Amino acid sequence: MKLRIRVATLLLLCLGGTATAEVKDSAADGFTLENSVEVAVDADTAWRALVGEVDRWWPKGHTWWGAQSRLRIEPRAGGCFCEIADDRQARHMQVVFVEPGKLLRMTGGLGPLQGMGVDGVLEFRLAEAGEGATRITLFYRAGGYAPDDLAGFAPVVDKVQAMQLGGLADYLRAEGGAAGGGDR
Repeated sequence: MKLRIRVATLLLLCLGGTATAEVKDSAADGFTLENSVEVAVDADTAWRALVGEVDRWWPKGHTWWGAQSRLRIEPRAGGCFCEIADDRQARHMQVVFVEPGKLLRMTGGLGPLQGMGVDGVLEFRLAEAGEGATRITLFYRAGGYAPDDLAGFAPVVDKVQAMQLGGLADYLRAEGGAAGGGDR
């Protein structure tokens, strides 16, 4: 298991990220992460991209089946954050709370955490950050039993989540720039 943590850490650290990232806390049984970015679009535009365009901004390198995958988020209680590639399917998380333009909360384990039986809560929080700008915060708290210390996963998962949030921000910046907006 420790070798698996080291290999995953090495692979994921090579991938980089574009959002502000922080491990808020970590322990043997879990961790809390928070990543934040500001974009020059209103919260409704950010929301539509978050839930309606996830397949266009989520990094394909962080899906089970790469370019073959199609991602979707069903923004309703009980909805699915799912990945489909032909007959192959994965439910990454389940939607448990929806407040359009403000908060999307999902539960589950992402990536290798799912196979380890580790569970978590992931939130996308949207808040006004000035005229026509939105601060998007990605919050993830994961925990559960694992034979090895989960604290070793925290910096790796944090870096990946920064990349995922960066993918959304880059997508919004490109779309905002095309619509006369831009980076802030």
